[in-house]
Amino acid sequence: MDRYANLVWSVARSFGLGQSDAADVSQGTWLRLVEHVGDIRDADKLGSWLATTARREAIALLRKSGRDVPAGAAADFVGHLGAQLGLDQSADEPDAGVLRDERDAVLWHEFRALSGQCQQLLRVLIADPPPSYAEVSAALDVPIGSIGPTRQRCLGTLRRRLAASI
Repeated sequence: MDRYANLVWSVARSFGLGQSDAADVSQGTWLRLVEHVGDIRDADKLGSWLATTARREAIALLRKSGRDVPAGAAADFVGHLGAQLGLDQSADEPDAGVLRDERDAVLWHEFRALSGQCQQLLRVLIADPPPSYAEVSAALDVPIGSIGPTRQRCLGTLRRRLAASI
């Protein structure tokens, strides 16, 4: 559970679920594992199985509630994304907190302007520890070979948007 908890959580959050709904998806995913533990034949594929199950649980929750995916903000997500983009993360200056908050607000605004596919992929890839491409593929139902190029395109688009907004 320790190894895959962040993966399950990031998949749930990639659907824009709030804390309580993501917790419900996580709990449902772990319950499904308990129910099907005897069906798991290859321990190396457990992460992919959990990612797929979390995706299905999130979709079921959204359908059941009859609502669209809400947009939510997470400071740790923005910080991780900023690091991937190579943005300065230092806090040496006296006004560093204010500057970081302003930078994060711009980054979050531009992130929300990305396609839903880009937002979802980047949210899943931010998980700590980082999920394998097989797990990302299972979580998002995309071919493994498209993950890297899509990630690069999404980050490139985000970089261009950030450069234009500054």
